[in-house]
Amino acid sequence: MLPAPHRMRRRTDFAETLRRGRRVGRGTLVVHLLRPMDEASSTAGPLPAGQVGLVVSRAVGNSVVRHRVTRRLRAVIVPRLSALPQGTRLVVRALPAAATASSLQLATDLDAALDSAGRRRAVGA
Repeated sequence: MLPAPHRMRRRTDFAETLRRGRRVGRGTLVVHLLRPMDEASSTAGPLPAGQVGLVVSRAVGNSVVRHRVTRRLRAVIVPRLSALPQGTRLVVRALPAAATASSLQLATDLDAALDSAGRRRAVGA
């Protein structure tokens, strides 16, 4: 289970992250990363904890398969929460290939996507 402060709940947060975040795809998933410095609005005060949202659609499989993929993604993401800077929003969207992927493959794809999204933003900034 993702800790409460790290869960993305509002539809507007998902939509903004998908629309404005840096998108990087790998074989089993697509990552949308929105850093606080990417946002046009400058908020006064402390930044919230990094937030994560998961999207696992029907294209991945039936209910049992989708929930299995969701559990695996959560298990892969939780150890990486401390690496997310304050105020960062991350949406991980599972692709149909995630249904048959191992947890190790999901972790490898997530790490590669996060590295690529961070590197691309640093170069393009």
